[in-house]
Order: sequence, then C-alpha cells, then structure tokens
Amino acid sequence: MHLESEPGTGCSRHATVVRLRGADRHERSRATSDGVTTEELELAGLVASSAETGQIVSFHPQPGTSVEHGTCLERRGKGGEHRSFEMIEHDHHARQWPEMPTTDWNPLLRDQFELPYWVELQQFVARERREHPVYPPADEVFTALHLTPYADVKVMILGQDPYHGPGQAHGLCFSVRRGVRVPPSLVNIHKELHADVGVAIPDHGNLEPWARRGVLLLNTTLTVRGGAAGSHQKHGWETFTDQVIRVVDAKIDPVVFVLWGASARRKRALIDTSRHTVVESAHPSPLSAHNGFFGSRPFSRTNAALVAAGREPVDWNLNDRVVADR
Repeated sequence: MHLESEPGTGCSRHATVVRLRGADRHERSRATSDGVTTEELELAGLVASSAETGQIVSFHPQPGTSVEHGTCLERRGKGGEHRSFEMIEHDHHARQWPEMPTTDWNPLLRDQFELPYWVELQQFVARERREHPVYPPADEVFTALHLTPYADVKVMILGQDPYHGPGQAHGLCFSVRRGVRVPPSLVNIHKELHADVGVAIPDHGNLEPWARRGVLLLNTTLTVRGGAAGSHQKHGWETFTDQVIRVVDAKIDPVVFVLWGASARRKRALIDTSRHTVVESAHPSPLSAHNGFFGSRPFSRTNAALVAAGREPVDWNLNDRVVADR
C-alpha cells in the first residue's frame, strides 16, 4: 500500500487528506480472487485491514498525533472496482503512518469490521482517547494477535481488562514490559508457575516469550480509561473477543483454554469441550488467589493436555536472568 497526502476537500479548509491507496494491479486482482470486494477502514487509530488478505494492521499516528473528532471518510470508485479511502484530518500537516506487522487473523475476523458495533466501538475509543488517557497505546491494542499467529495458537489465556495505570498495559493480558513493576496478579502467577513446574521466578513481568510460543494472551476488553478499571466494558470489545474465541475454538488441532476467574470462566460456553481442554480456577488476584488459584497447577495441566493431544508442550520459562524465590 502507499500513503500520500494532498490538500483536503469537502470537510475543512484546513484539512489534510491522508490517502490509503491500494497496491498494484496484480495485488488488487489477487484480493478480488480471494473474495475481498470491499475494503475496510476502521476509525480511531485502531484497526485497518488492507486490500490484501491475511492482515490486521493497527492504524495509528506517530506518537504525539491523533485523529481528530469529525474525521470524514470518502470512498472512491464504484461497483466492484478497487476503491481508495481518504482520511480527512483537521490539521495542517499530513500524518505519517508507520508500517505495521501483518497476521493471519484477518481473513477470520474481517467480517467483524463491517458490523455496526465495530464503528460504534471505534468512535467510542476515539472519543475516550481525546478526553482521557487510554491504555494500551493505539499501536499496542492488538499485540496479542500480532505476536501469536492463528496458526500457532495452542493455548489461550483469557484476561479481562488491560492494566489501567500509566505504562503498564501493552496488549497482552497479565503482562507488563520489562522495567515496569510486576502487578500483584502477575506476582501470584509467577509464584504458581514456580510451584507448579519449577520455573525460577523472573525479575520482570513481560510475557512476550509465551506469546511467541503459541500462547494467546487475550483480554476480553482491549482498552481501558486510565485509572478506571472496567470503563471500556460493554462497548463492543466483548463482541469482538468472543469472535476471537470462536475462531480459536474452530481450530482443528486441540487447544487448551486457561480461564482464571468468574469473568473468564463464563466464556466456557463458547468452547467445544469435546475437542478442546479447559483449565479453570479462581483468578490470580490477591483477593482470590487463595480461593483456588494457588495449587491449581495450570501450567503442568496445560502441558499434560497438549502432550495427550500429540502437541508440543509449552516452554513456560521467562528467564534470561533469574532471581531467588520471593
């Protein structure tokens, strides 16, 4: 795809047009042969799927820029021809959009981007980002899908809300980047990991190694207002993540679903337990960990289920430098 700018028309005399243009004719023909007859542009710096299949691309401006309220969308072209989209931004300068990774989730989730709830969700999050701090940053909302391709998923750990403190959430449930204080729930996960499979407790809370080993670390709500836990629930994210659960459930190879806490355990209804394994317990939060999380041995149980299904167990190690037991 190509990005180019030109003076805006029709929305604001001060607007700048950022035009997402399709790829060359060969790529357009390929997209048409794959059954993609329309392109999707999702608002609010969250997701845009390109004309090529197999892509989920987080559409977001460089740090310090944002899509303004009142953004206009204009479709060019008629009928089945490839159409470009224009994003009108109320600014004097064209935004530069970084190239984003692609995933194999897009063909499985593309239909969601055309449903009414999706547009409403994008508008809601855009408004929230204008008025409040929102976590994680726009370019990290879909980190779980970027780091764990659909083809590689063998375990799914389901969280609820992103962390709502500054610098904590980065798109993987329960995870924080290195250098960020390990949250209490994750401290308890580390303790159970050590007690269960003997992995030394790491000195960080970054779970990216698990994500790269086929463990999908997905929250049921993908954004949150700073300092307000649960503030983005029931605005559409659950509809989207329920569909993610359904497409994982549709995998031919057996998957282990790890459900911690009442909210995650309600998603059991979306899982075919005749084909997949569910490992569930209380939540690792300090408020509930002693009511069934500690001693539940989720990591060894997960690996036992994978081995029984003929799949490789997960390497749960998170250490390149370890610390003594806490």
